[in-house]
Amino acid sequence: MAVTTSVGAPGGWFRGASTFLYRRPAFYLSLLLVPPLLWFGTVYLGSLFLLLANSFYAIDEFTAKIVYEPTLATFRQVFTQPAHIDIIVRTVVMALAVTVASAFIAFPVANYMARHATPRLKALCYVGVMLPMWTSYLVKVYAWRLILAKQGILSWLVDSLGLTPVLETMLELPAVGGPSLASSYLGMFIVFVYMWLPYMILPLAAALERVPNALLQASADLGARPLQTFRNVTLPLALPGLAAGSVFTFSLTLGDYIIPSVVGAPGYFIGMMVYQQQGTAGNLPLAAAFSVVPIVLIMIYLTLVKRAGALDAL
Repeated sequence: MAVTTSVGAPGGWFRGASTFLYRRPAFYLSLLLVPPLLWFGTVYLGSLFLLLANSFYAIDEFTAKIVYEPTLATFRQVFTQPAHIDIIVRTVVMALAVTVASAFIAFPVANYMARHATPRLKALCYVGVMLPMWTSYLVKVYAWRLILAKQGILSWLVDSLGLTPVLETMLELPAVGGPSLASSYLGMFIVFVYMWLPYMILPLAAALERVPNALLQASADLGARPLQTFRNVTLPLALPGLAAGSVFTFSLTLGDYIIPSVVGAPGYFIGMMVYQQQGTAGNLPLAAAFSVVPIVLIMIYLTLVKRAGALDAL
């Protein structure tokens, strides 16, 4: 005797809904995507566009209130005042330095992970790279402040190696040094590189793992030296990973305000200005105008790397 399932039973309703969605994949996909897209569009993009809209307003100098009339006065203030230009230049130079240093440090590490490490050692390397990312951001920053202090472990190590005169000479440089590593741009640079290095290593390792060994062997068979193989084969194929990692390191350095506030010489960065203007000073239009600067810089950078073909294999 055949057993039939009633449509009114709970199992029948679930089976009917499953059949309905299975026969309409477009509706099923829309049902899955609409809630997160609404959240993303309303909460993230909506708040971002609202912030950017405030950059076209200005603050009344007498009442300190926002004048809701479209104007470019705030942007003019950002790009004409020497103090604001100095902040932008200082931030961009630091972001470029951190990106270049991270690339130089990450490339041999990623190459070893992708080419030479055994499967077990590769897994340990990945865990070692990601392990610092599991620690509290503030804990790492304040720990580095202690490490870089005058009586910190790094100063002790430098003194033990007899390199104290070299460190003192570097700290005397006007655009690099300071009273100590913890109060210098050099110390800030070290902390930035430490913080963002995993974001450069992981994309590079993924890109290098996709480089076929046959190409490297063919290059060697044709008489190319290791440096030639690296320049003509490995580096071009690793550019997508390098581009992805550089976007992370560059953009994260541009917008960070905690590290410059805790470690480093006195001097504002873009993230610090945004935080101070929208918080302490209450100048939301100026904070929004400063927020536009990293967005424009990242868009310019992505356009350049896209034209160079570095994003084609991502």
